[in-house]
Amino acid sequence: MIISDTASIMLSFSIALLVGLLLSRLAKIIKLPAVTAYLVAGILVGPFVLGKLNIPGIGITNDQIENLGFISDLALGFIAFAMGNEFRISELKTIGKQATIIGIVQAIFTTIIVDIFLIILHFIMPDKLSLASAITLGSIATATAPAATLMVIKQYKAKGPLTNILLPIVALDDAVGLVVFAISFGIAKSINIGNVDVLSVILEPLLEVFLSLLLGFIMGLLFTLCEKYFHSRSKRMAVSVTFVMMTIALSSIKFSLGNIHIGFSSLLSCMMLGTVFCNICEVSEELMRRADRWTAPILILFFVISGAELDLGVFANLAVVIIGIVYILSRSFGKYFGANLSAKLTNCDTNIVKYLGITLLPQAGVALGMAIKAVELGPDGFIVRNITLFAVLIYEIVGPFLTKIALTKANEINEDDIISARGETLPKHP
Repeated sequence: MIISDTASIMLSFSIALLVGLLLSRLAKIIKLPAVTAYLVAGILVGPFVLGKLNIPGIGITNDQIENLGFISDLALGFIAFAMGNEFRISELKTIGKQATIIGIVQAIFTTIIVDIFLIILHFIMPDKLSLASAITLGSIATATAPAATLMVIKQYKAKGPLTNILLPIVALDDAVGLVVFAISFGIAKSINIGNVDVLSVILEPLLEVFLSLLLGFIMGLLFTLCEKYFHSRSKRMAVSVTFVMMTIALSSIKFSLGNIHIGFSSLLSCMMLGTVFCNICEVSEELMRRADRWTAPILILFFVISGAELDLGVFANLAVVIIGIVYILSRSFGKYFGANLSAKLTNCDTNIVKYLGITLLPQAGVALGMAIKAVELGPDGFIVRNITLFAVLIYEIVGPFLTKIALTKANEINEDDIISARGETLPKHP
């Protein structure tokens, strides 16, 4: 039997999507979020299970995953665009100050806690975990996965004070994380290499955040101007997709000015695109709802790919497992108590104080991007990458379930509604 590479990939992902959708029905029965089912489906068809059989059209291989990175970029871009909807000025007037303080404080608190525990572990097992690796992992701990959080909120139609403040904090979390990582990574490189440009360590993360937001702001203005020339729903939808894709593409540009390496964050750019659009376009709410429907299959595919990317091989290394467990426990401690203390400091609602930290546990895309960058440390970088992969594997499977529990405990999920695999609310049958 002969099958082309393109047809093989399409068949593999069609099967993966079908398995994911079927598993989502099972997940609903046992009260697990659908995103967990999609991740498990990805693992089943990925390189460590069906993909290992190397049968064309049945499983997903590592080579196929590497060629499909654009799907993840596209999905994350639309996720960030949707998160921009949470930064409407009318809503920020009530929660903006609280979200900003909590977002910054809990991120820095988490980094400090993880650094302390991993540095102690470094002195216990210096041959397995270097000081540079410990410091780098501490900064990676700041990042929270917006995709899983947003998917759970949408599936269960969560509403309330906790939900309202959660997405702005997650968005801010990643912005703070980029700066913290760049500084910590610069320190780690100076420990290993001993020759790092201090100016670039300070300027590069600040420029990345500023330029990303500037790009998103400009694209948001152009998007709003362009949208006025179209009146049919289909063409307005096409314009929305066009500008999100264009912003993602422009965010991939990188250049250098002397020793300063300048790049963009597609997450921040697309988030600002959505923020500007939502605040100055009169029909933004309608278009955002339509964008959600258009991107639903892409998001499911994104989580299936994410599941296929999870490296089960990290369990084979005992040192990685031990360090990974310490990283997960210390990061969870930092996120929970960092959010708890800062929420109390800003006089937040009781449910926000009690449950916000739990909703900040999922970790994936941004953290993996940081881990890939950390490979520049050499052998230490590969340790950072493997531990991050280990943590992402655990957090992506457990995190959405914990987020659902937290939102339920906060009385922001209505269990009387049943959500179909297509994201439609159906009446509950007796």
